[in-house]
Formats: sequence, structure tokens, C-alpha cells
Amino acid sequence: MNNTDYTFGFDTSVNIAVEAIDRLHTTAESHHRALIVEVMGRHAGWIALHAGIAGGASCILIPEVKFSVDKVCEWVNSRFESSYAPIIVIAEGAIPQDGDMVVKDQTLDSFGHVKLSGIGEWLAGQIEEKTGKEARTSVLGHIQRGGSPTAFDRVLATRFGLHAITAIHEGDFGKMVALHGTKIERVPLASATTQLKLVTPDLYAEAQVFFG
Repeated sequence: MNNTDYTFGFDTSVNIAVEAIDRLHTTAESHHRALIVEVMGRHAGWIALHAGIAGGASCILIPEVKFSVDKVCEWVNSRFESSYAPIIVIAEGAIPQDGDMVVKDQTLDSFGHVKLSGIGEWLAGQIEEKTGKEARTSVLGHIQRGGSPTAFDRVLATRFGLHAITAIHEGDFGKMVALHGTKIERVPLASATTQLKLVTPDLYAEAQVFFG
């Protein structure tokens, strides 16, 4: 969502993904195989980016930047050569170079969008074919949407609710409460819903320093 630094639920989703990645590091090392962790992110790779950095992923693939399968395989081989098993975090909407979004079927969700699933499995097959290394996929799916919220999300949601009620009492409609820095501010609703908030090239470049 645009025009806010954070939405409530994001921090919880990232923490759930990081916990899963931490656990998968152990099984990846014990079986010496590549593991692809598929997380939410149809158009934006925020969860993948944050979870991948925090979880020590070998590479992070997001919808904003098309990825080269050959380059991913280079990172995988490099990781194996250093005696570590690679963990690849990929957003469900990530797209390979010279390719299209990968989906298992054309089933639609309640919003009329094609249900995304399959990019992780597809990439695992490509890695096995090109490197000869075993690769497995873990699709986190709805587990990212459940569970106990983090303290950050609980506080943020409480603050949002308080400021939203204040706006209603003041008759200030057509606005959304947003987090800017540490302040809760009101912004035009249209500014939050008419444009996607995407991962910037600079932020992704910071993450790429740790790839491989």
C-alpha cells in the first residue's frame, strides 16, 4: 500500500517467514540441498526482501526485477562450493527473464486475480536441471497470514485505530491513517490505493551485496 511506511500485518508476516527460513537452514544443511522458500508478493517484493535479508538467504527474487535462472544457478553453485546449502527466497510474483509469471493453473481468487503458485517449484526444477543439485520448495502460503501478531503490529494497529476514530469524530472522511516515520498522519485515500508501493532499485541493490 502506497503513502505509508508500514501497514499492520507486514511485520508479523516477515517474522513468520524468517522463522521458517531459520528452520529450513537446518534441513538444507543436513541434506545438502538447495531450498526455495516461496512467500507472498504478487506485485511487490517487500516480504521477500525483508525476510530474505533477515533470514540470511543466498538470493532474493522479487517481482520488480526479472531474474536470470543462470545467475541464480551461479549463486547456488557458489554457495555449495563454500560448503553451505543455499536458501533462495522468492516472491510468488517473481518473473524470470524472457519469461512470464508462472502459475499452476488459471484459477481465480475472490478478486478475480489468477491465484499465484508455482514459481518456486518451477525454479527448483531449473536448478536441478542446470546444476545437478537437489532442490526442494517450501511454499509458506496462508501460514504468513495467521498466528499471533508481533508487538510492533499490535501497537501500530492500536495507533491506527485511535487516529481513525479521531478522524471520524472530526468528520475528516476520504482519508487513510498512515505511518510516516514515528508519526501517524492522515493522507488522501486515493494516494494510498491508486499506485503500488514497490521495492526501489537502491533497496534491492543493498540486498544483492549478500547474494551467492
